[in-house]
Amino acid sequence: MSVLSTMVFADISGSTALYEALGNERATEAVTQVTQWIGDTIEAHGGRVVKKLGDGVLGVFGDASSAVSAMATMLRQHKVRLDRWPHPLRMEIRVGVASGEVVDVDGDCYGDAVNVASRLCERAGPAEIWATETTVLLAGTAPDVWYRKLGMMDIRGKAELLMLYHVEWREDEAPDSLTMQAALVSNFAPVDSILGQIQFSWHGVDRTFTSSDAPVMVGRAEHAQLRINDPRVSRLHARIDWRNSGFVLTDMSSFGTWVRFEGSDSPVRLRRDACILHGAGHIALGVSFNEPSAPVMSFHVAGGSVHLS
Repeated sequence: MSVLSTMVFADISGSTALYEALGNERATEAVTQVTQWIGDTIEAHGGRVVKKLGDGVLGVFGDASSAVSAMATMLRQHKVRLDRWPHPLRMEIRVGVASGEVVDVDGDCYGDAVNVASRLCERAGPAEIWATETTVLLAGTAPDVWYRKLGMMDIRGKAELLMLYHVEWREDEAPDSLTMQAALVSNFAPVDSILGQIQFSWHGVDRTFTSSDAPVMVGRAEHAQLRINDPRVSRLHARIDWRNSGFVLTDMSSFGTWVRFEGSDSPVRLRRDACILHGAGHIALGVSFNEPSAPVMSFHVAGGSVHLS
């Protein structure tokens, strides 16, 4: 018998680097302690740990609001914990949350929501919570969180695009710089009144977007606002958000994104993480600047705007 449930998948971001830095024995001990703590946190907030998978934990909640609140509280507590840990031991946690009909078989859970929660966790950046539209609708005005629309995205294993949201948990973030709390997705509206502008140029084609157009998707997919038809570029390669009166570039690709700011010879490599675009420079998609034929866009930011040419 299937039951409407909310699945959470939380895993440790950057555990591979941890093993390289500490060695197998110490890293395994550290990862085990964090995954145990994640499991304890899920259970302390009314959820159930379904299973642990290496550096990840799958949990189930009976209602979406409890799931969202529990994951937000967990990341707040983990941030405090990290501040006390030495740098080699600092491990970020990322979370995917999805709601739907779930079947329980001998304690294990099966259903589309299980798979989607796992996929969202893969796509989320360090210290991020990604959730489906269904979860956000069911959770409504969960305590102490805000929702920021990420847009329609392609999720591995899903035939159709899904509307996804970022669950903002940071207490020091001003709510008016994000998406307002609301019980209905149709009521979600950005309220940051400081407009920015970002201009792109790819092979002579110029496009301009304002902050109200964000998020802007970059990739090979037909529905991407900036379609880059190069086989080294992922279908949905990167996302550009308007946040805290600035444009933030987030890599979502298979092979990475490189940003080189004017005046610097050392590019910033993004691998499922983000950086603020400022000043001027260049962006390489899929391959580094070392590849002569790399798909490269240049950018220029004036005030609160970005120009890519």
